[in-house]
Amino acid sequence: MGRLFGTDGVRGIANEKLNIELAMRLGSAAAAVLSGNSRRRPVFVIGMDSRMSSDMLAMACAAGLCSVGADVIMLGLVPTPAVAYLVGKYKADAGVMISASHNPAEFNGIKIFGGEGRKLPDELEERIENYALGEIAPPKPAAPEAIGKVTYMGDQVVKDYVDHLVSTVSYSLEGLKIAVDCANGSASRTAGKLFEALGAQTHMLFDQPDGFNINQDCGSTHLENLKAYVRENGLDAGVAFDGDADRCLMVDENGNEIDGDMIMAICALDMKTRGKLNKNTVVGTIMTNLGFIKFCEREGIRFIATKVGDRFVMEEMLLEEYSFGGEQSGHLIFGDFATTGDGELTAIQVLSLMRREGRKLSELACVMTRYPQVMINVRVSADGKLLFYTDPEVKHAVDEAKRELGKEGRIVARISGTEPLIRVMVEGMDDARIRAVAQRVADVVRERLGE
Repeated sequence: MGRLFGTDGVRGIANEKLNIELAMRLGSAAAAVLSGNSRRRPVFVIGMDSRMSSDMLAMACAAGLCSVGADVIMLGLVPTPAVAYLVGKYKADAGVMISASHNPAEFNGIKIFGGEGRKLPDELEERIENYALGEIAPPKPAAPEAIGKVTYMGDQVVKDYVDHLVSTVSYSLEGLKIAVDCANGSASRTAGKLFEALGAQTHMLFDQPDGFNINQDCGSTHLENLKAYVRENGLDAGVAFDGDADRCLMVDENGNEIDGDMIMAICALDMKTRGKLNKNTVVGTIMTNLGFIKFCEREGIRFIATKVGDRFVMEEMLLEEYSFGGEQSGHLIFGDFATTGDGELTAIQVLSLMRREGRKLSELACVMTRYPQVMINVRVSADGKLLFYTDPEVKHAVDEAKRELGKEGRIVARISGTEPLIRVMVEGMDDARIRAVAQRVADVVRERLGE
């Protein structure tokens, strides 16, 4: 059987691949692996996004934890980074987030954080998988008197998380008029309170989750409505989160998209100017826009690329004590304040910078010129994924594309960690040329490895 964990937890269609039996096994396995040798009863926090299946999976995971003697603190509807923060705040052994992030409502996922609020390294995920898949004996059930208990925290969790976010900025957002797209997800519970506390004039959008409308034509993967709203209402900016609010993309006062790479450029230059960019380095991924790399060269900032996934960015940051990194998708990690990507933290850092500098978002974004980028997703079989890196015709097509693009462009072809896809990304200054190159490579991938 294949690995359960992808680049961002265990993910699948709820009640099919990701069912209550698997959630229970993952819960008991996580308790066995992450509880350590503590003399006290292990404690886990569990949060979730707004999908209809999230309650079911959270309860199943809690049952698995309790069955082997772990206590559970239920956080309810919260962003993924709130779980990461509250693990430490509540002195828990680990945290679990029930969410499939930006995916449609029928999907769900289980993300696990260690005691320091960070996503797990591969070796710990593998140990949890070994238990969950029955490859080693399951954890021993707790005696009746040692079964874990469940505690519900209520609105205190929102106050604790929002207070933490507010403490990270030194300038209020008074005078700013912003639109906030909550993707009908986790930010629906926290974002309004956050921006109210900071004094912004806030227009809340897509903050009425019903279990099925998460990410539906809204949020960071669907910016059209936010762009139009900002323009039509003469606002200073718009911010958009994904379903679990660990990503943030923005819209300037003209309705133009400010993606994760552009936000990184804005913040990296500001941090460098203020002496806050440790070792003068930013960590990105192989998908970071070529325009950001050129920006770093111009500004004398060192750039390091990792595999796609904010946990790989975080691992590199920890390894060398870097303070800032992120992804084009809007997963930005401010190492001085957070242990994972945090959309709401990202939003208030940029908006506070606007207030401090007295500049429009469009002006701040001028520090970077984004190279045109084409992404083609090719649906492939499970065997196709396995053969991707060894198929000679695919390798030849990618090598030919690299030679054609030269130094003023690039191609990245990779396996998706969360979906049955091969992603073909091409960048360069000539839009028609990069589209042709991307399509040519994608056609070869489809012919050789497609379903």
